[in-house]
Amino acid sequence: MSHSVALSVNCFMKVEALSVGVTKLSYTPFERIKIARPVDRIAYIRKACENKAVLDLGAVDETAFFKKRGKGSWLHEEIAKVAVQVVGLDTAGIVPEDGVAIADNAIIHRGNILELADFLHKIGRIPEVIVAGELIEHLDNPLAFLKSFKDISILVGSELLLSTPNATALHNCLVAVANCESTHPDHLCILSFKTISTLLSRAGYSSWTITPYYSDFIEMKERNSGASRSAAVIGEKIVNIFERIFPLLSFGFIIKTII
Repeated sequence: MSHSVALSVNCFMKVEALSVGVTKLSYTPFERIKIARPVDRIAYIRKACENKAVLDLGAVDETAFFKKRGKGSWLHEEIAKVAVQVVGLDTAGIVPEDGVAIADNAIIHRGNILELADFLHKIGRIPEVIVAGELIEHLDNPLAFLKSFKDISILVGSELLLSTPNATALHNCLVAVANCESTHPDHLCILSFKTISTLLSRAGYSSWTITPYYSDFIEMKERNSGASRSAAVIGEKIVNIFERIFPLLSFGFIIKTII
């Protein structure tokens, strides 16, 4: 498959620098953290990618790729609906060697996200926005990952959007009371508001925003019907109410910064 099937623009334009705020932290146990109300993760990231040229790292959600296409729950597909164009990069074996076109303006390549400079040189494009959704928690070295963008001169000024689960999420706190833990076997770390701030600071970023996002029981709702599905819907609404009142109990965080 030719790369030109899904890509027609010769180069991306860099995003203009935007002003984002950093919560000043003293790292004391009882300091109050200024934090926004939770948002819908996919809707928030999709909005940030409107009319932009996007690079989507870890674009393939293998469950979504086979089961969620057309249902509004696959981030890459949702970005493609609003972006000028989106290029995905993922190591997943289901991605063909010559890439797979998801839409007229979207293609996913197979490749190593840690060799990003070579990939950008190969495709000859500079993204306005780089998205890494639910990715950093899978990596051996999150700090090195964040630092790596700073080493690619053509990315200076581009916007970086990351999302990751929250260590202090409501479900984590609740199951801990019963001496249990809910963690995906592919996750090598789970981050909190403060550890995210520490990583960004040590990686050399000077300003950022951290926005919590709501829990979404999408898989539970899709695999159940009748009373079980209704229970999942009600459970989601109850959890979302607690997340709105106590944002640090939200399922995860979206981080926005400038490289």
